[in-house]
Amino acid sequence: MQTSQSSSSEEIPGSVMDQRKRKRMLSNRESARRSRMRKQQHLDELINQVAHLKNENSQIETQADMLNQQFLIVDSENCALRSEVMELTERLRSMNSVLEFVGEFSGMMMDIQEIPDPLLKPWQLPCPTQPLMFQY
Repeated sequence: MQTSQSSSSEEIPGSVMDQRKRKRMLSNRESARRSRMRKQQHLDELINQVAHLKNENSQIETQADMLNQQFLIVDSENCALRSEVMELTERLRSMNSVLEFVGEFSGMMMDIQEIPDPLLKPWQLPCPTQPLMFQY
């Protein structure tokens, strides 16, 4: 007794089997071609993405360099202003000590305000409040 597979394969002539093999081979080739196309398309997309990210990175580096240069300029100006504040504060202290001496010598009461330390508490400096103007 033969199984149904062996009997069915015996019933199918060789040319029909060859046609099925060729059909399967063509189908496999077409599938492989589509797979290669998908891989190539994915590779092209990745290459474009790399180029875009490199360009974006370059722009960010340029912007960071500009901001760093601006920071250095502002930091330098800030340092000069702090030195000027210290010098002016020292002058004011000297003038206040002269006023105290004159007040003690003349007997007149002088109203000499305490000098805030601008470097330790810059938010307490006596500054006139002005509204901030924004341009849009």
